[in-house]
Amino acid sequence: MLSYQHLYHAGNLADVQKHALLAWMLEYLTQKDKPLTYIETHAGRGLYDLSSAEALKTGEAEKGIGALSKALPSSHPYARALARIRSENGPHAYPGSPLIAATLLRPQDQLHLAELHPQEHAALRQALRAPNVSIRRQDGFELAQSLCPPEPRRGLLLVDPSYEVKQDYDRIPKFLSAVAKKWNVGVLALWYPILTSGLHAPMLQALTRDHPEALRHEVHFPPIREGHRMVGSGLFVINPPWGLADEARRLDALFSKAKKR
Repeated sequence: MLSYQHLYHAGNLADVQKHALLAWMLEYLTQKDKPLTYIETHAGRGLYDLSSAEALKTGEAEKGIGALSKALPSSHPYARALARIRSENGPHAYPGSPLIAATLLRPQDQLHLAELHPQEHAALRQALRAPNVSIRRQDGFELAQSLCPPEPRRGLLLVDPSYEVKQDYDRIPKFLSAVAKKWNVGVLALWYPILTSGLHAPMLQALTRDHPEALRHEVHFPPIREGHRMVGSGLFVINPPWGLADEARRLDALFSKAKKR
């Protein structure tokens, strides 16, 4: 199944959580001069237009980055990446995680991105043309398995599927355990939805059992429309960088502040 297109949901509250923590982790990793590897299994198109009919149809960006951007400190790496990308692409541009990574990483760092959807893959190639970026129309799980352990060995893997393939919930715990064994120094980050059905719960139980030292951060929000099953989002991070737990708490405070407005 390749029906999912993130343009309808770009910049929503789940994106803000994921991208704020991702940007913080990437900035932390680049504090050392040593090069690093960034791998993303489900990259999407990289750059989104929040003034498009698709984005306006759901209104998710307005309740997400539209509401939270004012509360985000301008010094935060997520805010800096957003400002730079909008200065280059217009005020309604919104970066997906590949573009955030490409903006915050350095020429000596290597980026490996996978995207199977043909239109999204083509758009991603248009959005990212840097020589240190490799973009493949390939199953992202297979790409990550083939690259690990990568060179350079320092780095981060982001697993961010749409979960339209329900088997992903069963596949991910085994996949992350296999990658963790091969790439024991890598920061492995998994995004997941929090669903009213509880479909995500067995996956999280397996992950917590296998990786008790991992960091798990969740934010909760009302369904975007009546009957919508997603009521929050989470990030599960194996080998979390030092200080990530504190950053997650700061993000909680930002979400709480935005809810009161």
